[in-house]
Amino acid sequence: MAKKGKKTKRGSKDDGTTLIASYKRAYRDYEILDTWEAGMVLTGSEVKSLREGNAQIAEGYARVRKGEMWLDGIHIPPYTNAIGFGAHQPDRERKLLLNRAEIDKIDMRTAQGGLTIVPLRLYWKGGRAKLEIGLAKGRTKGDKRHNLAERDADREIETAFNRAVKYGNS
Repeated sequence: MAKKGKKTKRGSKDDGTTLIASYKRAYRDYEILDTWEAGMVLTGSEVKSLREGNAQIAEGYARVRKGEMWLDGIHIPPYTNAIGFGAHQPDRERKLLLNRAEIDKIDMRTAQGGLTIVPLRLYWKGGRAKLEIGLAKGRTKGDKRHNLAERDADREIETAFNRAVKYGNS
């Protein structure tokens, strides 16, 4: 019998991933069409800062430039014990590590227009910082309201079904 992944502090699970930062609001503001896991090129002080759990990815976005994927707009604050030349620029552009086929696919889909690449989660996996990025289409205010109404209706149906099962009403 397999054990279920038990959640421990700071969002880590038994599968070896530990959450650093997430952008939960992206699922409300955007329709996520596809996701990818990407590595990041980081400096030593950035890694140390991430180990402390410091990062903000909500303002971030990614883009393809000259055949490479770049991440901009995320904030990794300087490591507190880094001095002199060891400190990094907190808002610098960072290179994402994806294979050529993935980059070409993302570039082709974003070139059609109306789509953007947003960071969804930043986490540790096997001792390396990984970023889950999503190909997203922006939602309008009406789309968001429609999505909330659907979710509420589904919740009411599920509640009614559970109540009927519990009390034997069929």
